[in-house]
Amino acid sequence: MALHRWRLQQSAERLAYIAGPGYFLSLAAGAVPGAWLAGSFNTFRSLAAGLSHSVVGALAGAIVGVELYKMVRGVKGSTGSIFVGPCSLGISVGRWGCLFAGLSDFTYGTPTTLPWGVDLGDGVSRHPVQIYESLAMAAFLAMYILALARREDWAYRRGFYAMAAWYGAQRFVWEFIKPYPTLIGPLNVFHVICLGISVYGCAFFIRSLRHERRTEERAIPVLRTNDEPVRNLSGAGAGQGGRRE
Repeated sequence: MALHRWRLQQSAERLAYIAGPGYFLSLAAGAVPGAWLAGSFNTFRSLAAGLSHSVVGALAGAIVGVELYKMVRGVKGSTGSIFVGPCSLGISVGRWGCLFAGLSDFTYGTPTTLPWGVDLGDGVSRHPVQIYESLAMAAFLAMYILALARREDWAYRRGFYAMAAWYGAQRFVWEFIKPYPTLIGPLNVFHVICLGISVYGCAFFIRSLRHERRTEERAIPVLRTNDEPVRNLSGAGAGQGGRRE
C-alpha cells in the first residue's frame, strides 16, 4: 500500500484497466497448483514424503498463468510492477518463518563448519539458507525502492522481470546447499524451476528494453524552444543564400 500510494498508483490503474477480473483468476489458477505440485514433487522423492508447497513453484505457476492470459487477451508489456515490492518483502519476512519452523519445515541447509551455522535442534550446524535468501531479497527490495525514488525507468516498466531474474538466480545458488534429492545431475527440481524463472526474467527484460528503444527510434523528433529553426531548402531560396523561417 505504501509503494502504491508513493509511486505505483498509475501502474495499478493501468493494470485494472487492461487486465480485467480474468487476470487475477489466471494468476491464482497458476500459483496455487504450481506451489503444491513443485513442493510435493520434491518431498515425495525424499525421505520425508508428503504433501508440501513452495513459493518458487507458486511464482512459476503465477507467471505461466498470467502470460497465457495476456497472450489470449492480447495484452502487451509488463503488468507485474505492483507485485514487486509485496513479493520481495513477503519472501524476505517469510524465510525467517521457515527458519523458526526448524527441521519440520524441510527448508534447512546442509551441514557447515562456518561460524554462522545454526543448530535447529539436532546438534548439527547447518547453513542458514533461509537467512541467505531473506537477505538477498531484502537487498533487491532496497535497490528497487531506491530506483523508484529516482524514478528510474526499469523499476516502472521492467521491475517484475528484474525481480524474477534476481529471485531465480539467487535461489538457484542456495539450492546447492540444501539436502534435496537431485533430478538432473547435481540439480534438484527447484534448480530447474529457478533456472526457468531467471531465464524468463532476463529474456523479457531484454525484449521490453529493445522494444522501447525501437519505439524511440521511430518517434518523430519534436523541436525544442532552443533548437535552431529549419532552413528553407527550396530551389529559389537556396540559390539566393536562402532565408530562415
